[in-house]
Amino acid sequence: MNTMHYKYAVEVERTHSITQAAENLFMAQPNLSKAIKELEENLGIEIFRRTSKGVVPTEKGAEFLIYAKNILAELEKMEALSKPDNPDRQSLNISIPRGSYIASGFINFVSELDPEKEIDINFQETNSIQTITNVVENSFSLGVIRFQTIYENYYLDYLKEKNLCHDLIFEFEYLALMSKKHKLAAAKTVGFDELCNSIEIVHGDLSVPYLSAKSTKMQAQASAASKKILVYERGSQFELLAQIPETYMWVSPVPESMLKRYDLIQRKCEFPDNRFKDLLIYKQGYSFTRLDKLFIDKMYTSRNDVALKEYK
Repeated sequence: MNTMHYKYAVEVERTHSITQAAENLFMAQPNLSKAIKELEENLGIEIFRRTSKGVVPTEKGAEFLIYAKNILAELEKMEALSKPDNPDRQSLNISIPRGSYIASGFINFVSELDPEKEIDINFQETNSIQTITNVVENSFSLGVIRFQTIYENYYLDYLKEKNLCHDLIFEFEYLALMSKKHKLAAAKTVGFDELCNSIEIVHGDLSVPYLSAKSTKMQAQASAASKKILVYERGSQFELLAQIPETYMWVSPVPESMLKRYDLIQRKCEFPDNRFKDLLIYKQGYSFTRLDKLFIDKMYTSRNDVALKEYK
């Protein structure tokens, strides 16, 4: 069986599109469709099905793709054995939530890299379930996940099931982030109900299938909001908050430098179960590199900057 077909299938799953996958793989769409068909015939299963959301794996297909990704990861390791070690290569692979203090730590990390040496950084902002999948499937060495503390046991059980280790980074309350021109900006503490007439900005990929019907209060409120904007890119959220004064967003504490850059403020808001945790996750037996440790140090430093600030 041609292992290149594994790579094709993984790319189709990632893009949810035969056409886009073919473009990314620099091959004709009919050739990719034929390769996937041949792979399905060899396996004796249907890997993908078409839906209104694009091409998605079948149940058996999803199981196959896990094995395919692991095989590809092991092949990469085998190929790396034949390559000379490069002590000057600066590498980091980490998947994180969209948290400004983490992004700030990452910027400080990058600022200390040597621009004269090779740099290979893979830094992805996504939801917690995708981050766990990334680390399990070897796409990323490290991850940071975020969850509401009332669901901590669900996440810890899930991490245990996936043989992942975890370290606490930060426990915090969500704050309401908004423009200084927002009608509630003058208040020191914002009432939860006072925000119902504002436009909520929500990250569009926060669904947590592991919790199935058990959604957090924050998610339930977001899905029920009559005025909301779904975004997938963190830069867009800041532009919307800065330029549309009627918007707001729930966030972990944001560094002062980012608030000043976009002319924003953050306010406390009392509501039940407003406690969240960020955990660093990694595989059992993983050996942290020098750059892993440098990034983690910068992330903790950035966390301390926002954690020590008093929010009234």
